[in-house]
Amino acid sequence: MARESVRDLGDSELIDRIAEEKDRLFKLRFQLATGQLDNTARVARTKRDIARLLTELRAREIAAAEAAAGG
Repeated sequence: MARESVRDLGDSELIDRIAEEKDRLFKLRFQLATGQLDNTARVARTKRDIARLLTELRAREIAAAEAAAGG
């Protein structure tokens, strides 16, 4: 997931995408525990994608708070 594509998402799309990625991570962890996961790097990649999405969401929250404070 490219950083530019994350920035292009709207707020509601960003929240939906976070939920989807968390669900995907849950399923990947389950597959890993049962020995069904072939590519274990997908777990780490999904975790990084979630972190990118959460970082962008937090940056937007901070920007909105600063704008509301008049700064």
